[in-house]
Amino acid sequence: MLQKIQNKLADLPIWQRNLYVLWFGVFMMGIGFSEVLPFMSLYVDTLGKFTASQLSFYSSLTFSISYLATAIASPFWGRLADAKGRKLMLLRAAFGMAIVFALMGIVTNVWQLVALRAIQGLLGGFISNANAMIATQTPKNRAGYAMGLLVTGTTAGQLLGPFIGGTLASLFSYRLAFFITAIIFMLVFLLTWFMVQEDFVPVERDQAPSLKTVISELDDPKLTFGLFTTTLIIQMANFSISPFIALFVRELNTTSLSTTFLAGVVTAMPGIATLFAAQKFGVLGDRFGTDKMILVGFGIGFISLLPIAWVTTIWQLIFLRFIMGISNSTMMPAVQTLLTRTTPRQITSRIFSYNQSFQSMGAVFGPLLGSVVATQFGYRGVFVASAILVALNAIWFLNLSKSLRQ
Repeated sequence: MLQKIQNKLADLPIWQRNLYVLWFGVFMMGIGFSEVLPFMSLYVDTLGKFTASQLSFYSSLTFSISYLATAIASPFWGRLADAKGRKLMLLRAAFGMAIVFALMGIVTNVWQLVALRAIQGLLGGFISNANAMIATQTPKNRAGYAMGLLVTGTTAGQLLGPFIGGTLASLFSYRLAFFITAIIFMLVFLLTWFMVQEDFVPVERDQAPSLKTVISELDDPKLTFGLFTTTLIIQMANFSISPFIALFVRELNTTSLSTTFLAGVVTAMPGIATLFAAQKFGVLGDRFGTDKMILVGFGIGFISLLPIAWVTTIWQLIFLRFIMGISNSTMMPAVQTLLTRTTPRQITSRIFSYNQSFQSMGAVFGPLLGSVVATQFGYRGVFVASAILVALNAIWFLNLSKSLRQ
């Protein structure tokens, strides 16, 4: 069976073969990263005797420190990828994750777990380097299709991960789930090693361009940083409700269904929409213009976020969160496609690593924004604040994107 798959892949162009292999890679990475999140705070609780406030603090720290470390480390790995090759970075990330997650399964105190989560963030970069590799290998007229397909792989894995992780933790133990995740990452490492092909001419590290040089090589630096900001805003809007999604669902729930179950449904809705719509919108971007897809995404994002502030039933919330996912599926592949089309290939990994940093910072700033706004204006105020951010970003991007049509 495996031999038949290899033979079929061998007949495809390199970019297409790599796309399918890396789709599976980001899918498995999505599962691995997300499957431990549902029980992370419960795992923290087993590592000591904590008060409620201490448990909340350590759980938040364990969750957020990985994203913060990723934001700091991504530019370094991006520079190394442009100098040494993307495949090497893919192998480094997959192998490093396998080791780190195996170690998470044997920690004896919370600070060991926090340290390993930080190392996880520092060693990450598989998904961003997969995006960069496909971006540099794919014909420009197929970029929307390719980037959309990768987004569906990541999203599908992130959707299935919590279910798989929760099931494993319920049937076996929290620690076993970390070991299984490590095995998943090792499988991705082996698939990448044997099946991904890259023709890359190494460049000495001291010859890699500096940040100033990278910016000078961009056709439109303002547009590129505008795309980074768009990535940041998308993530902030997605994560702003994370600290209290279950509390907001409990406030709305008048059904006989479990609040925990409904909170899971509400959380999953944007991902489900992205899974089904991302590739289709990527193809539409290839046909009608990627910048137009981003503007459409802003519009959909605004009209889905703002009404959430006035929902009265759980079903209204679920529906609007699904529409918000369509906004994500419009913008996320489009941002990556536009970065691909406006970035010289020799600095693509650097640009995608910067975009990864902005994405990670969105995952850090989003919950902070949500907490601050919720304290002053309640849960509903968070959606108004997120809608305003999206609207301001849309106005700014509309002005920046004029250069694409000149």
